Amino acid sequence: MADDFRIVPAGDAVVVVSFAERIDLLVNQRAVELAERFRNVSLTGVRDVVSTFRSVAVYFDPLRTDYQRMLDELRRLASSEPPAQSAARPPIEIPVKYGGEFGPDLADVARFAKASEQDVVRMHSGATYRVFMLGFVPGFAYMGTVDQRIAAPRRTNPRTSVPTGSVGIAGPQTGIYPSEIPGGWQLIGRTAIRPFDLSRANACLFNPGDTVRFVAVDRLS
Repeated sequence: MADDFRIVPAGDAVVVVSFAERIDLLVNQRAVELAERFRNVSLTGVRDVVSTFRSVAVYFDPLRTDYQRMLDELRRLASSEPPAQSAARPPIEIPVKYGGEFGPDLADVARFAKASEQDVVRMHSGATYRVFMLGFVPGFAYMGTVDQRIAAPRRTNPRTSVPTGSVGIAGPQTGIYPSEIPGGWQLIGRTAIRPFDLSRANACLFNPGDTVRFVAVDRLS
């Protein structure tokens, strides 16, 4: 691969590997793959490895980590072709009750799209979305890419409280609120699935690189 990345320090205990500055499937794949491959190196002192849309942050203990070796490994992995991947896992299916009290902004998104509410539901549930990254709060997965016809921008006035399980749109992204928190995304439905649950062995339902499909249902259960 081309040497088209940068490695920069972000303090005395973090380095960041940055790829192209855009939300893009191939760029995100490189970030997610780099994070996964670097975790497998298992360097002493590395505390966490976090991928985002277009970068990877490596958190380390500066008193225990061989800094130069860490940089060398990051450069090697970031500039090399990843090994052939195994077959992709099937999409995670999320049942959603669209509209009504569960999707108070569905009508606004329909007006933005110059389409019916049923058309919005068909467009939103008819795509397979990639989990680009987790952030904002524990378990919140930024997914894309939303059909441009329904890619309504964030609300001008955010809500002070959004119910757990609310499914929203914000421009090219869609996502599920994992807890009751403030938020400004356009709410089009709700699911009973909990993206973040500490009672599970893996608290986060989604991981970067996963794929997701929303399934319209008649009732929230």
